[in-house]
Amino acid sequence: MSASMIRKGLELLSDDLKDKKQKGAARKKNTPKKAEMMNLVSTNRQGVSRGVRRLQGRLGPGKSKATVKGKRVKSAVEEFRKTQGKSHLTSNLQYFLRTGFSAAESETAKIVSQNSGRQSRHRPDRTVPKPPEEKSVFTEEEFLQFQKEYFGRTVEQGN
Repeated sequence: MSASMIRKGLELLSDDLKDKKQKGAARKKNTPKKAEMMNLVSTNRQGVSRGVRRLQGRLGPGKSKATVKGKRVKSAVEEFRKTQGKSHLTSNLQYFLRTGFSAAESETAKIVSQNSGRQSRHRPDRTVPKPPEEKSVFTEEEFLQFQKEYFGRTVEQGN
């Protein structure tokens, strides 16, 4: 590298450093000095230093920035809408209606039984499946015919 390029780089760097120093000095000048504030504070003995501090304001980044410049007025309706939760009902319904999947009844019964209450009064009575009635091999006509052959007549019920 040539010496002229190094010199130019140092000049640019020194300009940047000077700008930073000037910004720091300007920041310090924004806050009034304590001696100037003493004239503005009341002559009562109590609360003088606190009054000076209040009038002086804060230093640095914690300084109050209560200015109207760049401030956007917020609408009360916008604020209300921000605090209200959005309803996802329509999107959820569309999702479930769009899918053609339906679960098996055994799976749904299992889920319902797991989510039912844990106390016995919350559980429905279990339905016991009735055993199928035994069907006879013979018909009613065959029984009547057997009675006639065996007894010689038809036997009445109940006698």
